[in-house]
Amino acid sequence: MKKPAWVVDKERARKAAAAETVWLFGLHAVRDALLNPRRDRLRLILTPNAAEKLAEAVAASGLQPEIHDPRKFGAPLDPQSVHQGAALEVRPLDWGRLEDVALSGGRGPLRLVLLDRVSDPHNVGAILRSAEVFGASAVIGTRHHAAPETGALAKTASGALERQPYLRERNLADTIIALQKLGYLVLGLDGEAEQTIEEALEGRRDAPVALVLGAEGPGLRARTREVVDALVRIRFAGAFGSLNVSNAAAVALYAAQG
Repeated sequence: MKKPAWVVDKERARKAAAAETVWLFGLHAVRDALLNPRRDRLRLILTPNAAEKLAEAVAASGLQPEIHDPRKFGAPLDPQSVHQGAALEVRPLDWGRLEDVALSGGRGPLRLVLLDRVSDPHNVGAILRSAEVFGASAVIGTRHHAAPETGALAKTASGALERQPYLRERNLADTIIALQKLGYLVLGLDGEAEQTIEEALEGRRDAPVALVLGAEGPGLRARTREVVDALVRIRFAGAFGSLNVSNAAAVALYAAQG
């Protein structure tokens, strides 16, 4: 029996994802990836100086590095990449299903960050760092119009990518609805909203909360605004658009702490 087209497409997408590799670079990003047992590591290129600095992590990983002259560093990186003499080819991390990640938390009430068309890898990397600091269960973007896992993102995240779940779902509105069914209160950040994050969470700080941030400029899409439980603003930001989205994420996570 012939497989339906959607099944074939799904299998192709899964195979393509399994074959995809990413080059991480920079001492912090490479060190944390070498020490991450979840990582599938393929190839490590180091300069002698970087090899000395990363000696313990390299030994722990069991991966044999290629030592390159700093003037002829052979990793296929953008010439502008500040690699610090360290590059590691890996497969993207698989954090599992949305439902499992959303219901697993560390310290305090469950918190998530959802990103609506935030495509700058530096912003997403910075948001991952903030999410780790404030104990969020995950950062969730979309498969399209969102920053994929890249070396630039990993370097900005400064190791947080190895510890902080970063999921990319097919449709953000569907993801929001799925989270609401799991008991999440989903708040969309909008500089012109009438209520603040604190006001929306009054008496509800023990509830699971997802914060949705839009791209700088256009903000949240109309469909996103329709499905969230409420639109909220940061208390002291009279003009939310003046805040960089990564800074806004950090302030929002702080405001939403249990």
